[in-house]
Amino acid sequence: MNKLDRNLTMLCDFYELTMANGYLKNGMKDKIVYFDVFYRSNPDHGGYAIVAGLEQIVEYINDLRFDDSDIAYLRAKGCFDETFLEVLRNFRFTGDIWAVPEGTMVFPGEPLITVRAPVMEAQFIETYILMMINHQSLIATKASRIKRAAKGRTVSEFGSRRAQGADAAILGARAAYIGGCDSTACAVADQVYGVPAGGTMAHSWVQMFDSEYEAFRVYCEVYPHSATLLIDTYNVLESGLPNAIKAFKEVLLPKGITNCAVRIDSGDITYLTKKIRQRLDEAGLTECRIVASNSLDEYIIRELIRQGACIDGFGVGERLITAKSDPVFGGVYKLCAVETPDGEIMPKIKISENVGKITTPHFKKIYRLRGKETGKAEADLICVYDETVDDTQPIELFDPDHTWKRKILEDYTAEELLVPVFRNGEQVYKLPTIQEIRKHCEEEIEGMWDEVRRFTNPHNYYVDLSEKLWRIKHDMIAEHRKKAK
Repeated sequence: MNKLDRNLTMLCDFYELTMANGYLKNGMKDKIVYFDVFYRSNPDHGGYAIVAGLEQIVEYINDLRFDDSDIAYLRAKGCFDETFLEVLRNFRFTGDIWAVPEGTMVFPGEPLITVRAPVMEAQFIETYILMMINHQSLIATKASRIKRAAKGRTVSEFGSRRAQGADAAILGARAAYIGGCDSTACAVADQVYGVPAGGTMAHSWVQMFDSEYEAFRVYCEVYPHSATLLIDTYNVLESGLPNAIKAFKEVLLPKGITNCAVRIDSGDITYLTKKIRQRLDEAGLTECRIVASNSLDEYIIRELIRQGACIDGFGVGERLITAKSDPVFGGVYKLCAVETPDGEIMPKIKISENVGKITTPHFKKIYRLRGKETGKAEADLICVYDETVDDTQPIELFDPDHTWKRKILEDYTAEELLVPVFRNGEQVYKLPTIQEIRKHCEEEIEGMWDEVRRFTNPHNYYVDLSEKLWRIKHDMIAEHRKKAK
């Protein structure tokens, strides 16, 4: 059962329904087509993205159906005939889907998902697939950047109250954990997806008591083994920190507990944390951690650390959960091939005056090429579906836009990125746990050169086309131009 326990089949663009009706009326409903999901540029002008959202797509496909209320709604629109409505009543997905596993580092132009299905089915699922991939890949990528900026310090996702709706909060927390965050403030994300949830207090807790010290003392008594005190309700250095130190010494230390923390959510974080660290150490609380929050992102975190801020953990909210600096992932769903009745796959291409919008045709596969000695990814190669890469032999790669730029790669391994998820409408892919996805993401990031992972002016990772695919694409472009004359 879908974890969100809703029928989301009608979460589609209306044109997907009108086109499906048109395909049926023109005898095309069973025509087999291929669609690719890909994106055109990395968020925040970065060097990579982290793909996420596949689990929810699998649940959606497994639960795909039109119920009586959906049929009644469509009948009332007055633009669909009864034959079409009867087809929808018995609708199920019967096609094939390949996808890049969640947590994998990906790059512009690569097919993240390929759908092979009758055209009506392939068209219906476009909106939901894009919504899941676009949202969760965006948040996972942002979380990855923030976690790397933190340089080993803990990062908690704090953004639920600033998310654009309930699903954005819950699935955003899931994606943030995949991307590297250590925990979330969103309780339901823990309940449903196993993202570790935690939290301490708000300023209102401190305000509810007659004194700041009483608020801290009571909290330490209630939660002695996880006491994190928010010390900036009134004045960090003059009252908040002294009262926290007093509460720790009077409640926790007599019990032998030294695991505690203070948090600040305002002020000059670098200056304050340096002073806090000094005074905690002077008080003998050398194990007390300092946590900072307040509209943080990777750039601010990196600068705080550069300035010598004494911070053990970060709480990151709105700029993570909304990917505020670049809030659109830009994934698209484009037809790349059709299949003839005798099984021949015919490539399709979209031509545009905007060069960046010209698609790469055909049913494709992706290989990731890694150096055997370094274990680092050197390039990705997009091929036609029937090509294979023999990694026992040298391979010549070339820039698909500047073909004179060529490189011979030797002593490498070739790994296919797209894995089968559905065959003939049946799920064949075992969904990994979120912990397995997160670990895979960590390994992916470690497997990339530092130059690709730079925040500013990253190295352009090579995503090349095979010679065969490059020729197919450019022959089709030339043919279209010839017809246009």
